[in-house]
Amino acid sequence: MSSSLLPQSAVIPRSAHLRYWRLISPQRNQMMRPSSIVCSQATESSHKSMAVGSSSVSFPILVNGCTGKMGKAVAEAAVSAGLQLVPVSFSSQATAGRIVQVGSKEIQIHGPSERDYVFASIIDEFPDLIVVDYTVPDAVNENAKLYSKLGVPFVMGTTGGDRQLLHKTVYDANVYAVISPQMGKQVVAFLAAMEIMAEQFPGAFSGYSLEVMESHQANKLDTSGTAKAVIACFQKLGVSFDLDQVQQIRDPKLQVDMVGVPQEHLSGHAFHLYHLTSPDQTVSFEFQHNVCGRSIYAEGTIDAAIFLHKKVQSKADQKIYNMIDVLREGNMR
Repeated sequence: MSSSLLPQSAVIPRSAHLRYWRLISPQRNQMMRPSSIVCSQATESSHKSMAVGSSSVSFPILVNGCTGKMGKAVAEAAVSAGLQLVPVSFSSQATAGRIVQVGSKEIQIHGPSERDYVFASIIDEFPDLIVVDYTVPDAVNENAKLYSKLGVPFVMGTTGGDRQLLHKTVYDANVYAVISPQMGKQVVAFLAAMEIMAEQFPGAFSGYSLEVMESHQANKLDTSGTAKAVIACFQKLGVSFDLDQVQQIRDPKLQVDMVGVPQEHLSGHAFHLYHLTSPDQTVSFEFQHNVCGRSIYAEGTIDAAIFLHKKVQSKADQKIYNMIDVLREGNMR
């Protein structure tokens, strides 16, 4: 897909590409002008301009972590999809008692000390409840343990925690869950395509050099998990690359001037650029996926919740799913 067909505000200008890569790789000046393959791009405004549409199902959904930007975005997407947003959420003790406004609904925030008995009463009132978790990494395993103990199906969008223990907890409790650190449907599809290429054509890029740039909001200190997954695929394809070679851009001025991040999305974006060069520097490839805002993840999360609700209602044999399963099911909004 040509980048000219995409929202201009989400596209890194070619001049910005070149200025940036000159900064980190002077020898790139001698290379031929590469052609870009833009694999996934989205902006908050472009997603909001598209009607989410009413789903064919409606069920109660509780978004745990509404005090955070991601949790609130999911709650808003749930309302837009016509789901029954439960007016309760859980967060830290410091935020207990707060009210979060989502459309016309007021979400009451409860702290950890109230969690067990409030949750139990909610399940009694909403027996078909689906829970979505966008809390913090330190809470992942304890929250999953609670959901499993109560037998409530859940979508775990929070990253971090002990993932092996998370899966074991869910498996042992025999509850339904979608567990995925990446909820952006199009990004997940791109990652799946990369994994297929790596499995079917190992060594196809042997000898090629790789440069990786990823830009996220300033408060994200670690390297992007998506970038790590893509790099792992390139390594299977024969590229030698260490994670400490990733160029992390967290300076807002560089993000605007050289990466091309729109000013209004400095607080929430994910721009990735992977540049491959042949040993003799006569061939180059670029893979790029840029996301502005959080709507791509929020809408993917709601698709996961709808998918999970249908699996519960159909009493499916499989209980634990990921976003690849959601994509394969199709029929997404």
